[in-house]
Amino acid sequence: MNLDYSAEYLSFQEEVRGFLAREWPLKAEEAQLPREDQASLFRLRATKQGYLYRGIPVRYGGSEQAADPLKARIISQEFSRVGAPRELERNGAGRLVPTLLQWGSDWQKEHFVPPAIRGEHIWCQGYSEPGAGSDLASLRTRAELVGDQWVINGQKIWTTRAHLADHMFMLVRTEPDKPGREGLSYLLVPMKQPGIEVRRLRQVTGDASFNEVFFTDAKAPADWIVGERGQGWEVSRTTLKFERDQMGGPEQGLDLFRKIVGLAKRTTRNGVRAIEDPEVRQWLVALEGHVMSSYWSGQYQFSLGAKGESAGVLDYTGKFLTMHVIGLEAARIAQELIGDDALLLAQVTGAKAPLGNERWVNHNLGSLAANMGGGTSNIQRNIIAERGLGLPRDA
Repeated sequence: MNLDYSAEYLSFQEEVRGFLAREWPLKAEEAQLPREDQASLFRLRATKQGYLYRGIPVRYGGSEQAADPLKARIISQEFSRVGAPRELERNGAGRLVPTLLQWGSDWQKEHFVPPAIRGEHIWCQGYSEPGAGSDLASLRTRAELVGDQWVINGQKIWTTRAHLADHMFMLVRTEPDKPGREGLSYLLVPMKQPGIEVRRLRQVTGDASFNEVFFTDAKAPADWIVGERGQGWEVSRTTLKFERDQMGGPEQGLDLFRKIVGLAKRTTRNGVRAIEDPEVRQWLVALEGHVMSSYWSGQYQFSLGAKGESAGVLDYTGKFLTMHVIGLEAARIAQELIGDDALLLAQVTGAKAPLGNERWVNHNLGSLAANMGGGTSNIQRNIIAERGLGLPRDA
């Protein structure tokens, strides 16, 4: 594992730094624009320069650069260093776009990819149902092709941002005579139409970012299917891969560990600063072991990827380690450290961001949700065992 940049990449790093020094933050009257408009303008310039949306063809709004993990890493590091806007990580840009690039028809790419990466279309993901969460193969929402329209009936749940979305990408059952995953298809559906009802789901934190969505003879054009009929399971695995990649980066573990250490320095336990308490220090050392293991595993995978090699089973462990191991243990330590402040839940609700230890209440509750989003811990273990280690499927 060699993490030193060659002269070629050091030169590219200086090139990126020069661009950022000129273009971010925006200057003169452009700096007076609303922040979202500033970000959009910067992303447009960075894309033209070849720094953003590198894997997307120019005809669809990207910069169409050759795959280069080292350049991508440099761009990510340098943009993060100065707080410059990076690629949108919403459902549309982060999950649907790479799925369409692999599976979509030419007209679907031309129609949906450009507005998705510009943030003009808001997408939601319709996978989970009341009786089909981790076991998506048992979903029951149906789509029947009637003339030139798909007619959709059923229900989805835990659908993030459905109340804001213009479109949904969803799994539906189009082949009722075929069992399980064989009968599923991947559809794109306009949300603003009769036949779709969205109900907000109030969370324990007081927020309502999740929804349940009801379909009663809702419509989608016949050519809004991605891939072939009955191929939805394979298409959806592409989307889930990018969802898990977004959730499971090793840098997230490092950032979370730094915040937990900062919390231990600010709080007291047994009459001393928590960071000086032997039991707390033992917790932190154990957590750091997991964090550093995940981080260096990620660096090893990156080093192999830069040479076009696979890291084998390690490629499947990122989300599991970050969310299911590090995230839960960090939440447990935070809960111990904030003590009675965990009762400040009432102050967490509403529009204002919490300023004190009560903000960790949201984090701790969110850590439970993160263990389900993108695949539960049991599903992740099965993926590691079956795809990574080649073990037989669980009966």
